[in-house]
Order: sequence, then structure tokens, then C-alpha cells
Amino acid sequence: MRIDKLLWCLRYYKTRSIAAEAVKKGHVTVNGQVAKASREIFPTDKITLRKDQINYKLTILDIPQNRLGAKLVDMYRKDETPKEAFEHLELLKLSKEHYRAHGTGRPTKKERRDIDDYLDDSIETEEIE
Repeated sequence: MRIDKLLWCLRYYKTRSIAAEAVKKGHVTVNGQVAKASREIFPTDKITLRKDQINYKLTILDIPQNRLGAKLVDMYRKDETPKEAFEHLELLKLSKEHYRAHGTGRPTKKERRDIDDYLDDSIETEEIE
């Protein structure tokens, strides 16, 4: 089975074209070599893919015939991704929240409209008086 189709079947990517694009950009390696989208995959191949700032490491146990339900994916692959990768992603999310607190800085479009409405109302009331 092709690597792009396998990654789509194992639910790492939502569509096969997105999987093919990731392979084309060099985010996927098979047995330590950068793969092309047409690369054939066999059982016992080791795949490394980078998605959402996480390097997933997989060992293929068997080749599925078609796209699988989420509960059946573990029958066809062994996920060897270290836990530290997911913890690192959580730290990145927390650091972004610490950098700029939500609600500070420039007003959103909705907040800007509310401010404009408030200012327009206050100017009209001053003119009436």
C-alpha cells in the first residue's frame, strides 16, 4: 500500500491529498529515508512523521484493506511516540497563553463595534442636552 494511503487509512490525516502533501514536503520518513507518496509500505516498516510539532514514530504491524474506524487502528500499527513529545506540546500551549493573556491588547472586531456604538450614543446624548 502507498504511504499516503496508509497514513489516511490509519487516520493520521483527514484526506489522502493532505497526507500526500505532507509526504511531498518531507515530513514523513520510512526506515530513516525520506519517502515519496508512491512509496510502498510493508509490515515491520518504521515510519516517522511530523504533524502538529510532534514527531510520531510508528511500526506497521499489518496493512489494512481500507480506511479504519478509530478503535481498530491499533491492530495495524504500534505507536512508539515518546510521552515527552506530547508533554512538550502542552508546554508550548501554556507558554503561548502566558505570553499574552486573553482579552488584552487590541480589541476584537466585535469589541471595536461596541466601543463605537457606545461613543456614538454618548455624543448623541450630549448634543440633545
